[in-house]
Amino acid sequence: MNMAVIGMIAGMALGFAGYFGGFGAFLLVAALGAIGFVVGRFLEGDLELGDFFRTRDHKRDRHPR
Repeated sequence: MNMAVIGMIAGMALGFAGYFGGFGAFLLVAALGAIGFVVGRFLEGDLELGDFFRTRDHKRDRHPR
């Protein structure tokens, strides 16, 4: 299944949740979808747990305007 079909299915699920359940259901479906996406990426090996908790090693250069 390609990404366009997956995106269409996700959009339809959010649309149905928003129409039948209201805005709260829309937010719940969107949040659970985002959590599922992150867990899926983690299980596939594309994401590591340390990516969320790693501190920055470099400092930003701040240039006055």
